[in-house]
Amino acid sequence: MPRRMLMTVRRWAAVAVMGTLLAGCGTTAEPAPADDGPARPGARTDVTVRPIAAARRITDPQGHKVATTAPPRRVVCLVALCDDMLAELGMTPVATNSQLLAHPRFLGKEKAAAVPVVPGGFIAPETEAILSHKPDLVIGLEDTHGKLAPALKGATVFWPVQPRDWEDSVGYLRGLAALTGRTAQGETAERAFRGELAAAERTRSDKTALIIFGSDENFGVATPGTDVTAGLFPRISDYPWQSRGVDGTYSMEEILARDVDVLFVETLSFGGPSDGKLSDKLAKNPLWSRIPAVKNGDVHEVNADVWAKGRGTRSLGIVLDEATAALK
Repeated sequence: MPRRMLMTVRRWAAVAVMGTLLAGCGTTAEPAPADDGPARPGARTDVTVRPIAAARRITDPQGHKVATTAPPRRVVCLVALCDDMLAELGMTPVATNSQLLAHPRFLGKEKAAAVPVVPGGFIAPETEAILSHKPDLVIGLEDTHGKLAPALKGATVFWPVQPRDWEDSVGYLRGLAALTGRTAQGETAERAFRGELAAAERTRSDKTALIIFGSDENFGVATPGTDVTAGLFPRISDYPWQSRGVDGTYSMEEILARDVDVLFVETLSFGGPSDGKLSDKLAKNPLWSRIPAVKNGDVHEVNADVWAKGRGTRSLGIVLDEATAALK
């Protein structure tokens, strides 16, 4: 896949998040305290969780106002963040186009197989199929599914999300908890995640980490500010990678020069099963074997549905568990 297309698909698959939300009835409440930007060594995430109030109207981290006439019960998920939030609130979507729920820390394969799949895939979900599930709320990625809004208007409520870092992920969770009335579950999930992140920060590793993604030799590097998962890494390790925009990424020569100690690999597949691990494909590059992480057997193929697409507090908690174990 050409590098430009790969970067664009990655942006669809894992866009990142900033800001928290406390929804009040009909108003935007004061956000919870937040840390801006990559954490400095010794920085700590605020573990305080402010109460969430049930509401019929909320304003999300990107300023979108979302209103429902009653607590949503039939939710269609067009983006994995939606599945993650529902799981945290003890709910299951009436339909989805994500594989996230098959992960054992979500529903598991057997139960996830019972959730209908929206035809058309992530890029082009079919409007008629969405509406056939009689949803009272549809949640999709703004820059991918925003074009569906006119077709859904009048039949259901469409919520376009666009996370930029973990704080936005918390903000979206709080908003959905307020709308559904599952405020206690939302507070519990936020408290658990904040606690996990603070604990990981206390044991911050001095090892250099790297997350790469792709389906073939045209790999990309996940960077804070463009990827929710990557935004966690400066808090828990040395992570010297910065965004170069949609059209730019790092070369194998640049990666080699950074002496990467621990490497996490997300093998992405588009519209079908993967045709092999990305790490196996990259092994054909003669520079690959010279990276310290490769030499030392510290290359970790991770679940891309969780690491690249999940972006919610449960997915990010799994990332923290796996990453901190590998970085010890």
